[in-house]
Amino acid sequence: MSSMSAYIALTALVVRDYDEAIDFYTRALGFTLVEDTARPDGSRWVVVRPDGATEAALLLALAKDEAQSARVGDQTGGRVGFFLYTDDFARDHTRMTAEGVRFLEEPRHEAYGSVAVFEDLYGNRWDLLEPA
Repeated sequence: MSSMSAYIALTALVVRDYDEAIDFYTRALGFTLVEDTARPDGSRWVVVRPDGATEAALLLALAKDEAQSARVGDQTGGRVGFFLYTDDFARDHTRMTAEGVRFLEEPRHEAYGSVAVFEDLYGNRWDLLEPA
Protein backbone atom coordinates (compact mmCIF):
# COMPACT_ATOMS: atom_id res chain seq x y z
CA MET A 1 0.00 0.00 0.00
CA SER A 2 1.40 3.41 -0.93
CA SER A 3 1.09 6.35 1.39
CA MET A 4 -0.35 9.58 0.11
CA SER A 5 1.03 12.95 1.06
CA ALA A 6 -1.98 15.20 1.65
CA TYR A 7 -2.80 18.59 3.06
CA ILE A 8 -5.72 21.00 3.07
CA ALA A 9 -4.93 23.49 0.32
CA LEU A 10 -7.99 25.76 0.28
CA THR A 11 -10.81 26.67 2.61
CA ALA A 12 -13.75 28.42 0.95
CA LEU A 13 -14.88 31.60 2.67
CA VAL A 14 -18.19 32.99 1.42
CA VAL A 15 -17.94 36.75 0.82
CA ARG A 16 -20.30 39.55 -0.18
CA ASP A 17 -17.95 41.20 -2.67
CA TYR A 18 -14.65 40.04 -4.17
CA ASP A 19 -12.88 43.39 -4.16
CA GLU A 20 -13.80 44.42 -0.61
CA ALA A 21 -12.69 40.98 0.61
CA ILE A 22 -9.39 41.18 -1.29
CA ASP A 23 -8.79 44.65 0.18
CA PHE A 24 -9.46 43.50 3.74
CA TYR A 25 -7.37 40.33 3.62
CA THR A 26 -4.42 41.91 1.83
CA ARG A 27 -4.41 45.31 3.58
CA ALA A 28 -5.73 44.64 7.10
CA LEU A 29 -4.41 41.10 7.58
CA GLY A 30 -1.33 41.37 5.36
CA PHE A 31 -2.23 38.38 3.19
CA THR A 32 -0.91 37.93 -0.35
CA LEU A 33 -3.26 37.78 -3.34
CA VAL A 34 -2.22 34.51 -4.97
CA GLU A 35 -4.75 34.39 -7.80
CA ASP A 36 -7.65 36.41 -9.18
CA THR A 37 -8.87 34.77 -12.37
CA ALA A 38 -12.12 35.45 -14.23
CA ARG A 39 -14.19 32.33 -14.90
CA PRO A 40 -16.48 31.75 -17.89
CA ASP A 41 -19.61 31.90 -15.70
CA GLY A 42 -18.78 35.47 -14.61
CA SER A 43 -17.43 34.47 -11.22
CA ARG A 44 -13.79 34.76 -10.17
CA TRP A 45 -11.30 32.33 -8.67
CA VAL A 46 -9.78 34.42 -5.88
CA VAL A 47 -7.16 32.95 -3.56
CA VAL A 48 -5.37 34.73 -0.69
CA ARG A 49 -2.96 33.37 1.89
CA PRO A 50 -0.90 34.69 4.77
CA ASP A 51 2.35 36.25 3.60
CA GLY A 52 5.02 33.56 3.61
CA ALA A 53 2.57 30.62 3.79
CA THR A 54 3.08 27.90 1.20
CA GLU A 55 0.14 25.52 1.56
CA ALA A 56 -3.13 26.54 3.21
CA ALA A 57 -5.01 29.44 1.61
CA LEU A 58 -8.51 30.94 1.46
CA LEU A 59 -10.71 30.75 -1.61
CA LEU A 60 -12.85 33.89 -1.48
CA ALA A 61 -16.15 32.62 -2.87
CA LEU A 62 -18.85 35.11 -3.81
CA ALA A 63 -22.25 34.29 -2.31
CA LYS A 64 -24.44 33.19 -5.22
CA ASP A 65 -27.91 33.04 -3.68
CA GLU A 66 -29.96 34.01 -0.64
CA ALA A 67 -28.92 30.94 1.38
CA GLN A 68 -25.22 31.61 0.81
CA SER A 69 -25.66 35.34 1.46
CA ALA A 70 -27.24 34.49 4.83
CA ARG A 71 -24.03 32.66 5.78
CA VAL A 72 -21.63 35.53 5.03
CA GLY A 73 -19.99 36.33 8.36
CA ASP A 74 -21.53 33.38 10.18
CA GLN A 75 -20.00 30.32 8.59
CA THR A 76 -19.19 28.72 11.94
CA GLY A 77 -22.26 29.65 13.98
CA GLY A 78 -20.54 32.42 15.92
CA ARG A 79 -17.55 30.43 17.18
CA VAL A 80 -13.92 30.95 16.22
CA GLY A 81 -13.53 29.11 12.94
CA PHE A 82 -10.20 30.38 11.63
CA PHE A 83 -6.78 30.42 13.27
CA LEU A 84 -4.07 32.79 12.08
CA TYR A 85 -0.70 31.77 13.52
CA THR A 86 2.06 34.34 13.84
CA ASP A 87 5.68 34.37 14.92
CA ASP A 88 5.27 37.83 16.51
CA PHE A 89 1.93 38.40 18.22
CA ALA A 90 2.66 41.95 19.42
CA ARG A 91 3.78 43.12 15.95
CA ASP A 92 0.77 41.69 14.17
CA HIS A 93 -1.76 42.72 16.82
CA THR A 94 -0.45 46.30 16.66
CA ARG A 95 -0.45 46.40 12.84
CA MET A 96 -3.91 44.86 12.55
CA THR A 97 -5.37 47.19 15.17
CA ALA A 98 -3.91 50.18 13.26
CA GLU A 99 -5.61 48.85 10.09
CA GLY A 100 -8.97 48.86 11.88
CA VAL A 101 -9.30 45.14 12.62
CA ARG A 102 -11.81 44.71 15.46
CA PHE A 103 -10.47 42.62 18.32
CA LEU A 104 -13.15 41.25 20.63
CA GLU A 105 -10.89 40.91 23.65
CA GLU A 106 -7.60 42.06 25.08
CA PRO A 107 -4.61 39.84 24.28
CA ARG A 108 -4.34 36.80 26.55
CA HIS A 109 -1.19 34.91 27.43
CA GLU A 110 -2.08 31.26 27.93
CA ALA A 111 0.08 28.17 28.46
CA TYR A 112 -0.27 27.41 24.73
CA GLY A 113 0.64 30.94 23.60
CA SER A 114 -0.50 34.53 23.11
CA VAL A 115 -3.97 34.89 21.61
CA ALA A 116 -6.79 37.32 20.90
CA VAL A 117 -10.05 36.85 19.02
CA PHE A 118 -10.81 39.22 16.14
CA GLU A 119 -13.47 39.57 13.49
CA ASP A 120 -12.94 39.81 9.76
CA LEU A 121 -14.86 42.38 7.73
CA TYR A 122 -17.97 40.18 7.74
CA GLY A 123 -17.93 39.14 11.40
CA ASN A 124 -16.32 35.69 11.10
CA ARG A 125 -14.30 35.05 14.24
CA TRP A 126 -10.57 34.33 14.10
CA ASP A 127 -7.84 33.69 16.63
CA LEU A 128 -4.58 35.56 16.17
CA LEU A 129 -2.20 33.13 17.87
CA GLU A 130 1.50 32.96 18.59
CA PRO A 131 2.17 29.45 19.90
CA ALA A 132 4.30 29.16 23.05
